[in-house]
Amino acid sequence: MTGELFSPLHLRSGQVLKNRIAKAAMEENMAGDGQLPDEQLSTLYRQWAAGGTGLLITGNVMVHAEALTGPAGVVLDEHAPLRPFADWAEAGKSGGGAIWMQINHPGRQVASDMPGVVWGPSDIGVSLGKHSSRFGRPTAMTAQQIDDTVTRYAVTAHRAEKAGFDGVEIHAAHGYLLSQFLSPLVNKRTDRWGGPLENRARMLLDIVRAVGAAVSPSFAVAVKLNSADFQRGGFDAEDARQVIEMLEPLGVDLVELSGGSYESPAMTGRSTDTRTQAREAYFLDLAKDLVTTSPIPLMLTGGITRRGTAQKVLDSGVAVVGMGTALAVTPDLPDRWRGGREADRRMRPVKWSDKALASAASMAQVRHQMRRIARGSSPRPGTHPVLALVAEQRKQRNALRRYRAWLAEPRSAA
Repeated sequence: MTGELFSPLHLRSGQVLKNRIAKAAMEENMAGDGQLPDEQLSTLYRQWAAGGTGLLITGNVMVHAEALTGPAGVVLDEHAPLRPFADWAEAGKSGGGAIWMQINHPGRQVASDMPGVVWGPSDIGVSLGKHSSRFGRPTAMTAQQIDDTVTRYAVTAHRAEKAGFDGVEIHAAHGYLLSQFLSPLVNKRTDRWGGPLENRARMLLDIVRAVGAAVSPSFAVAVKLNSADFQRGGFDAEDARQVIEMLEPLGVDLVELSGGSYESPAMTGRSTDTRTQAREAYFLDLAKDLVTTSPIPLMLTGGITRRGTAQKVLDSGVAVVGMGTALAVTPDLPDRWRGGREADRRMRPVKWSDKALASAASMAQVRHQMRRIARGSSPRPGTHPVLALVAEQRKQRNALRRYRAWLAEPRSAA
């Protein structure tokens, strides 16, 4: 599964990625009217497509209109019109690479001021100390709600294929709903979805099966999985190894390894654990162990910015190198690497002691760069994190008003 950065990768579905570099999902929170992708998102992805990336994975698209990670989240359900998504897919494929839609449900990681529902495997809320009140208190899902959610994932995947996307990535990392079911710290159920790992993984496996049945054999199906939650007693690398083995018989094309959650934001290099303190490739040490046993090609994401680091990741046995922030700062980074050049800019670091606030500021900085690209401007990575965070909070307030009004409107199937 190893290879040079610019060698193709053949997947089980028959899909071929033109190189081993992927734009990993970053939550854009840039939905236009009706929680739909608009020209700004198409412009952003057209720029990334032109930069030489072999695979673009969208920011998470919501399967449930009443459960969003943020008020400007994109929703693709049975009611959404497909034309805006078809435009988005076309933009993502304009450079000759593939585009996959990441599909997700936030579960309990929903802000307390959001309308809709806050669900989880159990009624255990997000614990962030003085910031805990920022999140709603979840209610434990019923069996019917679990079954309905499985169906929602299948509907979204089917409609993504109809819109022209090349695949989907099911988000089971970063503390979102499926990650919550996998976590023994959050999932305290005593029924068929709780207890041993095979029960905690049941919802994820049912979704993968349902998605596989709803799409064509040539449509890629991937899973994003934590290599570890970086919380004592939580989902760990051995759990990840076992889940990957469970996924293999279901025909999954690729498993992306990441780590952390809102409670321990390892995906931004700021976990409450010391294992992600490396400046680049935060999860490489854990991935090296998983590569030796994984029957599925692995993708690694987390802090990769230089070609040498990317090649080191591939040399470890990982099949695809995923990047997020680096491509928000330098959209043409793959083409630069092909030409023997590196990025000439870096994101301004956030060194605040409050990890939750620092993580929010870092995400605000990244979104600031994405919005600049979407407007046709160049990234400005030196933007002060305070300014980025204040601007982000203002945009979120405006988006929340629009989302509340939209959610109150009647909708019919498209």
